[in-house]
This record gives sequence, C-alpha cells and structure tokens, in this order.
Amino acid sequence: MVLSDKEKMIAIISNGIAVFSLLQEREELPKNTTMYDFVLKVIPENIKSELNVELIDEVFQYVTSAHNSS
Repeated sequence: MVLSDKEKMIAIISNGIAVFSLLQEREELPKNTTMYDFVLKVIPENIKSELNVELIDEVFQYVTSAHNSS
C-alpha cells in the first residue's frame, strides 16, 4: 500500500507534535518556538502543498484526545 500525500502529511505532523512536546518538556527548544513553527520546519517541500493550519489543529486535537482517554 502506498500512502497518499495527505496521509504522509498527517504522519509527519503527528510525529512533529510528539517531538515538539518532548523537546518542550526537556526545555531544548529555542525561545518563542511554536508548535506550528516546528511542524512547518519538518514538512518536506514536496508535500507542503497539502499543509494547512486546520490540518495541524485537527491532528493536534486528535492526538491530545487520544492520549487523554487512556
């Protein structure tokens, strides 16, 4: 099975959120780095056309609710 660009984007956003959270907990992020800034830096150029703020928000809300329901 080959992932679509949107599926790849969702996986990368989810991973980016996880790494951002980990670095934030360890206080290893540059000052004033937002989750959006961080995620934008990890998205490959060839699929950036699929990226939008609403998708980042939707993935963040899903990941947060999935972790809170445990």
